Amino acid sequence: MNIKLGSKIISESSEPYVIAEIGVNHECSLSKAKKMIRLAKIGGADAVKFQFYKAEKIASIHSNAYWDVKKEKETNQFNLFKKFDKFDKSDFCNLVKYCKNLKIDFACTPFDFDSVDKLNQLVSYFKISSSDITNLPLIKKIAKKNKIILLSTGASDIDEIRLAVNEIKKYNKKKIVLMHCILNYPTNDVDANLRMIKDLKLKFPETLIGYSDHTLPKNNMLTLSIAYALGAVVIEKHFTDNKKKAGNDHYHSMDCKDLKIFKDKAKKIADLLGLSNKHSTKSEKISRKNARRSIVLSKNLAKNTTLKISNIAFKRPGTGISPLYYKKILGKKINKNLKYDHILKWQDLKKI
Repeated sequence: MNIKLGSKIISESSEPYVIAEIGVNHECSLSKAKKMIRLAKIGGADAVKFQFYKAEKIASIHSNAYWDVKKEKETNQFNLFKKFDKFDKSDFCNLVKYCKNLKIDFACTPFDFDSVDKLNQLVSYFKISSSDITNLPLIKKIAKKNKIILLSTGASDIDEIRLAVNEIKKYNKKKIVLMHCILNYPTNDVDANLRMIKDLKLKFPETLIGYSDHTLPKNNMLTLSIAYALGAVVIEKHFTDNKKKAGNDHYHSMDCKDLKIFKDKAKKIADLLGLSNKHSTKSEKISRKNARRSIVLSKNLAKNTTLKISNIAFKRPGTGISPLYYKKILGKKINKNLKYDHILKWQDLKKI
């Protein structure tokens, strides 16, 4: 299964499509946003992703925090969202142009009907947040734009995922990428549950699977590497220019250095994983010839001797008659004198 996501063709055997989720880490500064785009490009990201929302349309004034308030002090969702909802379509148009110049894909998650319409001409695919997997009206609105959809599955069960997928399919003929995700900010390693990637692959074989990560980034970027090795071909992680910065999503974001480490590991993993259909490879050609066995003579034999199990053996190399056919040569006579350890060929046998 192949799909074109942004400017890249991805499949179950491709290197991952990596999305640097800037989100609102730009803190409503175009210059900061552009700096992060540059750093994401240097790090090797295929895309940068932003979030488009207005606080009044995403949360009531009574909405409590669901993040680690030791890292992000704000305890009210509305108040936090209000800090970072200043970008509008003109700002994103500016960023789209900047991304095109740098040759990196632009993506953005809409959180309301208006942002869907405003983003439609700016994005080649849509991302739906885990928080909206039960928001069927928004899912329907996005699906009707008939673009590829990345659907995050954090805090959901299989029935809820299937309901959202079916809703998309009612209005959209494009491919869906299901993103395994744990909706914790941050996600503890013990809660990452990366084996769920394999469960999604099993239960939704018609879709490609990705991973949206909220764990704290480690120096070896092991979490993302394991996710890719398990089959996540789209990798999304929050991105910042300063992981030490307080608040928002900075504390669980990767930076340019982390991104480079993961990209290097992903290349090595892709090389190691290779092809999925089992067969002998070009590199094994000499091994098939020399490491396999042939039927050989276990003693000197005179012409017209009948071959028996007692006068043959099975030794390397595999340049003669394969042991696969030992039953076919038993009872046959040889057509010349042959010495011990002779590698038997079909032309050594008398024709009947």
